[in-house]
Amino acid sequence: MVQDTRAASPVSLAVDRALADATAAYSARNPESRARYAAATAAMPGGNTRSVLYYDPFPLSIARGEGCRLWDADGHAYIDFLGEFTAGIYGHSHPEILAAIASALTRGINLSGHNPLEAELARIVCDRFPSIDLVRFTNSGTEANLMALAAATVFTKRRKIVVFNGAYHGGVLTFTGGGSPVNVPHEFLVAAYNDVERTRRLIDAHAREIAAILVEPMLGSGGCVPAEAEFLRALRQAAREYGALLIFDEVMTSRLAPGGRQEALGIIPDMTTLGKYIGGGMSFGAFGGRRDVMELFDPRRPDGLPHAGTFNNNILTMSAGVAGLTRVFTPDAARTLNARGDVLRDRLNALCRRRGARLQFTGIGSLMSAHATARAIRTPSDAAAGDARLRDLFFFDMLERGVYLARRGFMALSLPIGDAETDHLVAAVQGFLEDRQAVTAADR
Repeated sequence: MVQDTRAASPVSLAVDRALADATAAYSARNPESRARYAAATAAMPGGNTRSVLYYDPFPLSIARGEGCRLWDADGHAYIDFLGEFTAGIYGHSHPEILAAIASALTRGINLSGHNPLEAELARIVCDRFPSIDLVRFTNSGTEANLMALAAATVFTKRRKIVVFNGAYHGGVLTFTGGGSPVNVPHEFLVAAYNDVERTRRLIDAHAREIAAILVEPMLGSGGCVPAEAEFLRALRQAAREYGALLIFDEVMTSRLAPGGRQEALGIIPDMTTLGKYIGGGMSFGAFGGRRDVMELFDPRRPDGLPHAGTFNNNILTMSAGVAGLTRVFTPDAARTLNARGDVLRDRLNALCRRRGARLQFTGIGSLMSAHATARAIRTPSDAAAGDARLRDLFFFDMLERGVYLARRGFMALSLPIGDAETDHLVAAVQGFLEDRQAVTAADR
């Protein structure tokens, strides 16, 4: 039997001590956040209503935001590099978005009928994304994926859904670590991300039973691991060959090019799901695709599929979405923001390599994730092999240096972030590597 001695190594013990000290300093620095969290536990299980926002020993209570800045309940200021997990692309209180919401409010909020803005936003979405002939709105990316899968099973008259390890398609469609006990009960076939040969074998084995292949063109929650073009092309070919629907979950990746990742790669799925920023920062989701599939939801048909949702066409989201996509996050703005992200990620990785650190940043364009490992990352298992304790230490150190990001290392740039903010992040990471050299060196 081989004994694992890593936990007893001097470096491992040093990481444990550093993390304990950083956690204690965080607790001492944020008494008001701690008090607010304690009060919240009286009304919500674990003081929480959105699991991803919780972390030990307690999460920060964010009091306000402006532009790309946040302030917590204890008065600390941060540059917001999390961007509401990609939904906050416009920053906080963008004037165009505020004006659109204010205008909508003056005309009534719940109009109990069709409104002209929903058709306008639908046209904008269809024009922007190559795969979308027709579109319907939901209130979240989770709902969008649920409806897309429902459409696929009805259209193909099949039940099996191919998904991928490490994928996240919403709170009830999670496939990290073997899946979630609250996942919806589709007949899932879990394939290996970025592995053409293994995935093709799985698809071939079930061939005519597969309704859909659901894939993120880059794993978001799974660590910003880009799908290789060859892998996505193989999925496109397999779906076409067997009559299944290829669904791109572009809830996150739609921001990576004016027409999403599908446009950048020239690989067009049968259906696309959207969410996050497209509603101008309001609650939003959408699913769309080929006309023959989406026409299943036409209520003029005697056999039309039902699709309800009180707030699907809510006036605030429709107004903010139109303003955001036409006047703020234009195609030129999308290209500029993603070029900024590519430059920033290159700077960060060059810094880590020069320092010989077991830290790197993966992603595409304006989305990236920090990983506490020096090994190449092309699969979820590669990402999971990083040192979680060192990643947590990075998180607490970044907060102390005025950088707000997800504890798992995820970051999403917003439009207000400029050179001063990216320089601040680079300096913060450099400071972390210098101060924590004893525990970040790769050759350990």
